[in-house]
Amino acid sequence: MKQVTAVLIGAGDRGTNAFGPFALNNPGTIQFVAVVDRDEEKRRHFQRVHGIPDERAFDHWDDLFARGKIADAILICTNEKYHYEPTKQAMAQGYHILLEKPITQEPETCVEIGDLAARYDKVFMLGYVLRYTPFFSEMKRRLEAGAIGQIRTILLSENTGMAHFSHSYVRGIFGMEAIAGPMILSKCCHDMDILNWLTDSRCVRLSSFASDTFFKAENAPPGVPKRCTDGCPISDTCYYYAPKMYSAPRSGFNVEMISVDQTPEGRMKALEHGPFGRCVYHCENNAVDTQVINMLYANGVTVSFSMTAYSDVCYRMIKISGTEGEIAGNLEKNEFTIKDFASGRHETVGVSTVLDRHSGGDYFIMSDFVKHVRDDVKGGRTDAAKAVDSHVMCFAAEKSRKESTEIDLEQYKQELRR
Repeated sequence: MKQVTAVLIGAGDRGTNAFGPFALNNPGTIQFVAVVDRDEEKRRHFQRVHGIPDERAFDHWDDLFARGKIADAILICTNEKYHYEPTKQAMAQGYHILLEKPITQEPETCVEIGDLAARYDKVFMLGYVLRYTPFFSEMKRRLEAGAIGQIRTILLSENTGMAHFSHSYVRGIFGMEAIAGPMILSKCCHDMDILNWLTDSRCVRLSSFASDTFFKAENAPPGVPKRCTDGCPISDTCYYYAPKMYSAPRSGFNVEMISVDQTPEGRMKALEHGPFGRCVYHCENNAVDTQVINMLYANGVTVSFSMTAYSDVCYRMIKISGTEGEIAGNLEKNEFTIKDFASGRHETVGVSTVLDRHSGGDYFIMSDFVKHVRDDVKGGRTDAAKAVDSHVMCFAAEKSRKESTEIDLEQYKQELRR
C-alpha cells in the first residue's frame, strides 16, 4: 500500500495540529516530510514529533513552493487570513489539498477558490469534519432511508461554551473581525454545510440577527485590571480568571493551547505576557456572542439556526421534523432519538466513535483524504467546490444582520462574481 507524503502549512496549537496525531497513530498511511510555520517554537516541535529535518522546515510558504512539488499532498492549516495565497500556489504545483475551514475571510475570494476547485483535477477537500462524524453520518443514512418521511423543518443550535468562546473569540485571534472575519463564518460555516448536506438542497433566502458582544470595558466589574495576573480583586469568583481557567481541563476546551511549554512556569509566563492572560472585558474584541439565522431551502425546508457563547459546555443540538416523524439529538453525546408519528415508536440511536477531537470527525476526514490521494481520485464528502455555498450563507447572514435585510442567495452569489 502506497504511503502518502504530505507538507503541513501551519503547525497549529502547541505545534501539533489536529492532523499530526493521525499520522502518528496510523503509521504507514501518511508521512509529513516538510512543515511551514512562522512560529519557530511550534515549527520545531512539529519537526521533532514527525522527524522532519531542518532543510524541510520553513517560516514562509514561498520558501516551500520555491522548491517545487516535494510531496503528494499539502495540508493548509494557517489562520484563515492566510489561506488564499498558499492555496493558489499549491494548486499551481498540482498538490492534493486539504484546506482548513473557512476557505478565506472574504466572500469574493471564497467564490473564486470554489470556482477554481471545480476545475481542479486533484483532490481538494475542506476541513468540514461534521460530515465525517459517526453522529451525522448515521443521521444522514436514516434520513435517506425515509425514517421520518420528507424533511420539513430543522432546528440547529451551536452552543459554543463560555470557556471556548472566551479563549478563541475574546482573547484569541478570532476576536477581531478585521483580523479573522465574521464569527459566524469562523465558527459556524460547517454548521451551514451540515444543513446543506442533511437537506440535500441549497439555501435560497435567509435573514439574520445578532447581539453586540457583552465582553467590553463598560461591562467590566469595578476595579479589575487589564490582565488577570495583575492582582484581580474578583479572582475567586470570576469564571474567566485566566490562571484558574487554564489550570485544568474543561469540557469542549483544551487548556494546553496557550503554550508549547506545559510546565506550570511555562503556562504562567504565557498568561503574564501573552493574549490569554488578558481580562475578557479589556480585549477590544468585536465578535458577536449570539446570532440567529432563519433560512428557506429550494426544496421547501425551513431552518432556524442559533449560535450562542453562553453555555457551560460546548455542544450541538439538532431537531429535524418530517412528514412521518422527527429526529432529535446531541452531537457531543453521540446519540439521537427517532420518533415515528403513526406507530408512536421511539428508537434511541447511539453511535460509537474513536477517541479523537470533533466527535471522531478528524480521524475519518483524514482517512478519506488519504484514501482519495492514494487512489488519485478527485472527490470526498467535503469537496471544496461544494463547500462554497455554506460560506456564501455566512457572508449573507452578516450582510443581513448589518443591513437589516433579507438576502436572496443566488443573486448575492452572482454579485460576488462581478
